[in-house]
Amino acid sequence: MTLQALPLPPSELGESPFWHPLEKRLYWCDIQGFAVNAWEPATDRRWQWKMPSEPGCCAPAPDARLVIGLRDGIHLLHTLTGALDCLARLPAERHDTRQLRLNDGRCDTAGRFWAGSVITPRSAPDAALWRLEAGAGGYRLDYMAGDNFTANGLAFSPDERFLYWANTPEHRIDRFDFDATSGSISGRQPWARFPRKEPGEPYGGRPDGAAVDVDGNYWVAMYEGACVLQFSPAGALLQRIATPVQCPTMVCFGGDDGRTLYITSARAGRPQQEQDAAIPAGSLFGTRVAIAGLPVNFFKP
Repeated sequence: MTLQALPLPPSELGESPFWHPLEKRLYWCDIQGFAVNAWEPATDRRWQWKMPSEPGCCAPAPDARLVIGLRDGIHLLHTLTGALDCLARLPAERHDTRQLRLNDGRCDTAGRFWAGSVITPRSAPDAALWRLEAGAGGYRLDYMAGDNFTANGLAFSPDERFLYWANTPEHRIDRFDFDATSGSISGRQPWARFPRKEPGEPYGGRPDGAAVDVDGNYWVAMYEGACVLQFSPAGALLQRIATPVQCPTMVCFGGDDGRTLYITSARAGRPQQEQDAAIPAGSLFGTRVAIAGLPVNFFKP
């Protein structure tokens, strides 16, 4: 399988890509670049919206809007004007000298927005999973899970029975039972574990962002592992896709048939030789795959 580097500038920390099925555009966040980007492959047209803080995740919303997780909470971006509306702020909790921001996230089929957090430095597992939904009285932000150092890998199974959630520094992916009607989760269990980095030993990376295909297979970018892994719903490794950059960060499916796999990567903090390589760190990639991915879910304001 050959990856094609897309004709786009490298991102400092590319994350949260999604394919917009109506606009035929690829969207993604550049967390350390403080920007949300879009690219239209058919015309090579590009858009960028600068953010007041790090955009950890984004998803489409109706009427040319995006829902975005920023450092202080969840906002709606009006892409035609660049205006931001705050929907809900994260609770004002003290974490000593540590800093909280939202990280990986996506919507479920009911239009609820789920976003995990990260707290730096990662001295305790205080990262959490949050769920935002609209109701008659406005927006409600609920704490759904914790015990995480860096929340990543959020995805839902096609039958809506399971929610996946990665704890990147712990090299582990957990799976919850998911009730799509109520939006509740329960029965958390470790689903996949990966070897930690050991001096002098080969390192396969740690689980970052992920997506699920129509057969329920889980595709995850392995940060520092220079690869994307595909797992069956039972957790069996199906294939390894090598990447020409050391730190792929997240994947999504797109194109008219959902069979183009897009991959973001990281440039920030990487050695100079990786930044200056012919295919530099932070590049975005695309490749054709045999199985279509699940389409992106829209936020319901």
